Amino acid sequence: MGSVYADITIANSVDEVLASQGDLPTDKVRRAEVRALVDSGAYMLCINQNLRLQLGLRKMTEMVAELANGSMETVDVVGPVEVRFENRSTSCRAAVLPGDVEVLLGSIPMEDLDVIILPKEQRLVVNPESPYLAKKKIK
Repeated sequence: MGSVYADITIANSVDEVLASQGDLPTDKVRRAEVRALVDSGAYMLCINQNLRLQLGLRKMTEMVAELANGSMETVDVVGPVEVRFENRSTSCRAAVLPGDVEVLLGSIPMEDLDVIILPKEQRLVVNPESPYLAKKKIK
């Protein structure tokens, strides 16, 4: 079984709000289409510094992250970030990992998007039990 990747759009959520209010032209919303590694072992959305700068994301806090190699590193947490996949969207924070790492789509935004991983097909798909709207448990 290999790695699963998904094409997602990520955007500066503040820009999205300003555009929805008519205070920013839609074509000025900072967004990027990226191929993300779908990583259910990662907790959150992870981006690199170049993407952070491209989207103009502000630092919200810091956290200590355990990287794939087992090392611990203090990283910036930025946001809010709008994540879109097919007919779904969510807003979340993102950890900024060192270097030019690939984007990781972690379990928290995946859960909010209501998507599932099909490992045999190496694909991320919208939950077939709720194809039109994301379904979430409230209680």
